[in-house]
Order: sequence, then C-alpha cells, then structure tokens
Amino acid sequence: MTLPYGGDAWLVTRYSDVRAALADPRLSRAAVVNADVPRRQEMRVGPEGIMYMDPPDHSRLRRLLTRAFTKRRVEELRPKVESIAAELAENLAHKGSPADFVEHFSWPLPTRVICELLGVPYSDRGVFRRGADALMQGDTLPHHEFTGRINELVGYISRLIADRRQRPGGDLLSALIQARDDGDRLTEQELVSLTVVLLAGGHETTANQITNFVYTLLRHPEQLALLRRRPELLPLAVDELMRYIPLGTGHHAAMIATEDLEIGGVPISRGDAVYVHIHSANRDDAVFADPDALDLTREDNHHMGFGHGVHFCAGAQLAHMELGVALRVVLDRFPDLRLAVADDAIRWRSSLLVRGPLSLPVQW
Repeated sequence: MTLPYGGDAWLVTRYSDVRAALADPRLSRAAVVNADVPRRQEMRVGPEGIMYMDPPDHSRLRRLLTRAFTKRRVEELRPKVESIAAELAENLAHKGSPADFVEHFSWPLPTRVICELLGVPYSDRGVFRRGADALMQGDTLPHHEFTGRINELVGYISRLIADRRQRPGGDLLSALIQARDDGDRLTEQELVSLTVVLLAGGHETTANQITNFVYTLLRHPEQLALLRRRPELLPLAVDELMRYIPLGTGHHAAMIATEDLEIGGVPISRGDAVYVHIHSANRDDAVFADPDALDLTREDNHHMGFGHGVHFCAGAQLAHMELGVALRVVLDRFPDLRLAVADDAIRWRSSLLVRGPLSLPVQW
C-alpha cells in the first residue's frame, strides 16, 4: 500500500502473519523514531519511550513495569473498582433517564481507577486528560497546542515523581520509583515516559472500550439477553467483545525490517516498512468460526485485542478486570438499558487513534 507520507509499506492482515510479525525481532519499532518512513501523518514518530523501543532496552523497562504491575496489585484493586463503578451507576440513575453514558460512567470510571493506581489526585485529571487527548490526536492538533499540552503533562508528572520520591506510598508510581532490574533503576526520563503511557493508555483506551462494549451489546439484543441470563459468561464476553470491536483506528506507526525476511511467503526486504492490521486478524475465518458474528460463548478465544509479542499491553489484566466490572455493574443496575437515540445519530470520535462514541445517550 502507498501511505500519504514516506512511500510504500506492506500491510499484514491474516491472523497467523500478524502474530508472526508482532513476534519477529527483525521488525523494529525503534527504527521509526524520527525517521522519514511510510506513515499516515506528516509528523514523524518521536521518542515515545517504551512503545518505540526494541529489546534489550525494551525488555529492561518491561521487566521493571511488570514487577510493579502485578496480578496481585490488580486483584487488590478490584474492590475499589467495584465500589467506584457502583457509585457511578447510582449517580447515573439519579441523573435520570435519558443520560449520557460516556460523561457519567465510561469516562469517570477508568480515570478514577488510574488515579487510584498511580496515586494521582483525581482533582488533577484535567491535566492528564488534555495530555492524553493530545497524544491520541497527534498531528490533527496545531503543533503549538500539541507541544503545550505535552509539556504541561510532562511537567506535572515530573513534579509528582519528585514528591513521591520524598514521600513514597503504596501506589504504582512509588513502586516504579523503587523497582530495580539487576540493581538498575528507571532513569528520570524513563519514569516520566512510562507514567505518561500509563496515564494516557490507562484511561483513554479503557473508557472508549467500555462505551463500545455497551453500544455493541445494545445493538445485539440476543447476546445481551444471553449475558443477563448467564452472568458466568462475563469473562468470555469480555474477550469476545475485545476480538469483535476494533478499538484502534489503525496502527499509527510502522515496523521496519532490519534484514531480509518473509511473512506469509512474501519476501520483505531490509528497510521495508510493515504495518499489521489487528482487527483483520481478529476476523480471520481460518482461526475464528463465523468471525463476523458476536458470540459471547466463544471459547479458546486467542484474540489480539491487547496486541501480541513483546509489546503486548502491560495493563491487559487491569483493563480486562475493569471492563468486566463495568459490564456487570451496568447490567445489574439497569436491567432495561437501551439507546435513547437512533443509531445514525451517534457521533463518533474521528481524529483519535482509538475509536468510540463522543457521547452515548441511553435510557432505562
């Protein structure tokens, strides 16, 4: 395919080929940093920390992050997530029908959770919301506005890290500051970069996907009714919805071949740019029976909604838990929830790297 900037690239669409490409060390993410490679936007990819690093640098940061971001920490957070979700559901109910599900539930929930996890004051959410939106919009923002928002976020996080060094707590940010890898701690720049990724990714993506989940279920009433009858299907439902719904609007950066290789029998030359299409892979009929159908009973669901390989989403366990809690609370509290507007009246985000409704009017 030919990209608007930088020329031609390969597009990988089959499940097995996407999986192989994401796990192939000969395809480099670091090689795209500040490089004139095939891309959709005029602006080149900047040094955005762990997202654009290759092993062994990536491996060191990933190990430090994994040690701080444990399954135990996620499970310890579950009661708090359940409490926040229940509170928001009650607030939504008191708001009265109809109401905007995005404003009153799907955005506040992950924002409050990531604040709780990192030890960030919820009252400061405006700072990282502006920064996260800038990261997700990229070059659709004027350059001075993009730079201003990012600098504001980086300055805020730097002050937060300095404070937490002096007064450590039981939060994830304190754990990251203390984490070591063979005696090596994260540098200041690495700490800031990881925290930016966690703040932005920890609420922007989950908030959109909570909305997408509810919207999709309301458009598939037979599957929604099944989930209400059989709530034990909830873990399978989360995975099936992750497979079925394209969260991203497309991979916004290529990988670069560092040597000649083959993908699916196609020769890729050193220096070629490769894009993967995860949503296409998640609809591959060679892997998923009846892939275009939403089936909440689907088992052995090896979707790639959280990615694959060394860049598999570090927060996947937290996101899976949050999504499950959100669905359970909403379905329990609103047994007759339905859309309050016609489907074609729903406005969607059009300039972000993740997709989701700008608002979702619902009634009950």
